[in-house]
Amino acid sequence: MKLRTTTTTLEKLKDDVIVVGAFEGQKKLSGAAAEIDRASSGLISSAKTDITGKLHQTCMLYASKGLAAKRVLVIGLGKEKDLTADRIRGIAAKAVSCACENGLATAALPLKLIPGKALESAQKATALCEGALLGLYTFKHYKTMPENGDNAVFKQITICTGRERSTAVAAAIKDAEALCAGVYLARDLVNHPGNAATPTYLADTARVMSKKYGLTCSIFDEKKMRRLGMDALLAVAQGSHEPARFIVIEHATPQTAKMAPVVLVGKAITFDSGGISIKPANNMEEMKTDMSGGAAVLGAMQVCAKLKLPLRVVGLIPAAENLPGGSALKPGDVITSMAGKTIEIITTDAEGRLILADALHYARRYKPQAVIDLATLTGACVIALGNDVSGVMGTSETLIERLRQAAEQTGEKVWPLPMYAEYDEQNKSTIADMKNVGGRAGGSITAGCFLKKFTEGMPWAHLDIAGTAWTQQPKPYAPKGATGVGVRLLVSLLRNWKRLKP
Repeated sequence: MKLRTTTTTLEKLKDDVIVVGAFEGQKKLSGAAAEIDRASSGLISSAKTDITGKLHQTCMLYASKGLAAKRVLVIGLGKEKDLTADRIRGIAAKAVSCACENGLATAALPLKLIPGKALESAQKATALCEGALLGLYTFKHYKTMPENGDNAVFKQITICTGRERSTAVAAAIKDAEALCAGVYLARDLVNHPGNAATPTYLADTARVMSKKYGLTCSIFDEKKMRRLGMDALLAVAQGSHEPARFIVIEHATPQTAKMAPVVLVGKAITFDSGGISIKPANNMEEMKTDMSGGAAVLGAMQVCAKLKLPLRVVGLIPAAENLPGGSALKPGDVITSMAGKTIEIITTDAEGRLILADALHYARRYKPQAVIDLATLTGACVIALGNDVSGVMGTSETLIERLRQAAEQTGEKVWPLPMYAEYDEQNKSTIADMKNVGGRAGGSITAGCFLKKFTEGMPWAHLDIAGTAWTQQPKPYAPKGATGVGVRLLVSLLRNWKRLKP
C-alpha cells in the first residue's frame, strides 16, 4: 500500500474519493469541505440534511462536475471543542475503512479535512497517516481464500498538503510510516499462533531485523543463560520442548554509542497454558498474546533504528513457553533467580514476573538511565482498569510522568498504581526470600512490587498491558486482535527523551 503526498489542488485530485470533514453543529462548511463545495457547485451543501457532523458519520456523494475525483466522502468530526490528535486518528481510520467497504482503491486525505488551527499542519499529517495506516491493518497470513470486505484492492493514500510545501509535514509523514511499520511488526508477531511464533522465531526475527536496520543483536541460548544464572527464566521454560531464548538488541548512533542507555524489557511468553497450574480451557487460544511486551519492544527498536534516534536504546526480551509436563516447574518449588534471590512458586501461572526478574537484573550491567518493562502481566490489571488503559507503576515519578505525557500524545492511555510498602508484605514467603504471588487483593500491584525487588538502584517503570494488548471488539484504528500497544508510547517517550536526574 502506497502513501504519497501532493500539493495538487483538491478539485484536480484524481483519487477514487476525496475525504472532507464537517463538525457537529457547524452552520457553515469550512476547510476542505468548503473548497470542494465551491468547486462542485454546491455538492455538499445540497446534501446538508444528510450530514450532521456526528463523529464518524459518513456520507458518500457522487460528483458530476467540477472535480476530477468521482466521489466525495463527508465524515463527521464530532464537536470542534472535543477535537484531539487521537480523534483525528480514528477519523482517518474510519474514512479509509469506508473507502475499502465501497471497493475503492485510492483515497485523498487533505490536511484541510480537519478545519481550523487547533493543531499544526505536521500534527494533522501525523495523525491522519497513523490513523489511516493502522486502520488498514489486516492479518491474513493463514487465510487461503479471500473474504468479503478484504481491503487487498486498496492501493494508495494521498495526503494533500495544498499549497503548503512544509519540510515539517514531509518529515512527519515519513516518520509516521516508520512508526506504523513498527506497530505492524508487533501486531503480526502477536497475531501469529504459538506454534509459529516460538522463542526461536522471535530470536530469528530480531536477527533479521537487526541486520536490515543496523541494530546490534545477540541471542542467548539455554547454555549461556545457565552460565549467567538465569534460572528463573529457565525454570519457566523447562516444561516445554521449545527452548528458551534471551534476546539482546541495541540501537545507537556513533555519537551515543558510549552513553548510558534507556533499557526496554518485554515479556515474551509465546504461549501460556499456565503450566501445572493450568488455565481454564475457555479462551486459552488467546494466550498466544502473552508475548505482547516482547513484540512491542521489537517494534519500538525497529522504529528507533529507522528514525535514527540520537539515543542509545537496549531491548531485552526473555522468551519462553509455559507448558505442563514431566519436567515442568511445580507449585511449592523454590528457584533461585539471577540476582541470587530465592522464590517460592505458589502458582506456575505467575510466570511472567519470573522471566522479567532475570531480565531486569541483567539490565543492571548497562548502568542505564532508565528501565521500562512491558508485560501482559496480570488479569487483576484488566479488572482494575479495563481494556483501554494500561497500568503503570515504578520507582521514578519523573519517568512515570513522562510515560503519562507520551500516553496523552499517542492515545495509548496509562494510569498510575500505588506501590506502598504494605503491598510488599503480601509477597513474603516463610521458606524463601519471596513468593511469586501475593494473593488476589491488589494483584497487579503486588506483581509490580515483586519486580521492584530486581530493580534496585535503577529508575524503573512497569507497564501492565494485559488489558490493552488485545481487543475482541474493533476500535477506530485497531482491528480485532493484537493492538501493538506500547510501540507508539515508547517511541514518543524516546523521541522526547531528556536524561533523568539521579
